[in-house]
Amino acid sequence: MATAKKKPAPVKKAARPASTKTAVKKAPAAPGKAVKKAVQKPAAKPPVKKAQAQPAPKPQKPAKPKKPKLVRDSFTIPKAEYVVLDELKQRAAGLTRPVKKSELLRAGIKALATLPDAAFLTALSNVPAIKTGRPTLAG
Repeated sequence: MATAKKKPAPVKKAARPASTKTAVKKAPAAPGKAVKKAVQKPAAKPPVKKAQAQPAPKPQKPAKPKKPKLVRDSFTIPKAEYVVLDELKQRAAGLTRPVKKSELLRAGIKALATLPDAAFLTALSNVPAIKTGRPTLAG
């Protein structure tokens, strides 16, 4: 008896799942072949939120003050007054409070702002007017 070799069963390819967004229409199949239609699954219902106890409101932090807008400027100053700025910086460092030139100038502005009008005019009269602009190079 001759045994006939049996062919192994053909492996079926897994069908791709139908897209839930849109069904793609294909050209009509050849007659005699069954055509499967894509079945759209109903949209999943959003989960129902259970009523939960509201957490206690967080204590509000104090509002941070806004930083002042800074303005960059340049000016001309006589050499003698510039030396005074350096001496004041050294004096502040000796008093264990190092400062920058801009801090010294701002402190001077605050001090001038507190003066009464008569003292303010006296302080202004002690400062000679200088020509504005960049100094010329004397070389």
